[in-house]
Amino acid sequence: MPLPRAILFDLDDTLIRAYAQPEEAWRRLLGSFAEPLGAHDAPAIERVRAAVMDEARTLWTDQVAAAKWRLDIPGARRLSTRRALARLGYDDEALADSIADAFTEMRRQEYRLYPDAHATVDALRQAGVKLALLTNGASATQRAKIERFDLAHRFEHIQIEGEFGQGKPELAVYRHALERLGCEACDAWMVGDNYEWEVVAPQKLGMCGVWYDPFDAGVPVTATARPTRVIKRLGELVE
Repeated sequence: MPLPRAILFDLDDTLIRAYAQPEEAWRRLLGSFAEPLGAHDAPAIERVRAAVMDEARTLWTDQVAAAKWRLDIPGARRLSTRRALARLGYDDEALADSIADAFTEMRRQEYRLYPDAHATVDALRQAGVKLALLTNGASATQRAKIERFDLAHRFEHIQIEGEFGQGKPELAVYRHALERLGCEACDAWMVGDNYEWEVVAPQKLGMCGVWYDPFDAGVPVTATARPTRVIKRLGELVE
């Protein structure tokens, strides 16, 4: 598949590993709170984990709420954790907030650049492909990641939800990035791990949706659109 004129990249869990595999992360974090939770065995920890993640799913599937809370991920975690613990009979918002904040800090410390991210992006630039970085979230949070992983100078255009005023999957997000790159949708790819944001929405504009699936999750069974291409490593883009 020949390279396009432009590629739009997602940031979180595409160029950097940020929020992937939350089940394992929550189990690990909650284990350190076993004493205050009174959760002294694996089933007890699992009940708390399941409740927290269930409340998070409920929050994030509400599109209106999600648009608000994407700009305050730590706040969203506090809310989900408070609701989960209340559901389980804990009357301790301070404990819920401590757990949520500890998870946020653990995740921040464990952000990692995917091993082939820099090499892939640099190879695409050298090949003459115009590159943009599109990410949802708050400006300060996302800019800190971009600087931490030396990404800013690698892209002609960087577009952050908290700065632009809209986030994926709003079609205006992709249109604006394409305009800034001077490229038509039919000559561009969107690359990322979120099926709705990086496959379904871009394809509505005529872009190629390249789905990044590093954990081999497979196309969602509920998917109504098929990705133009599936990759498990970023380096596949230039091979």
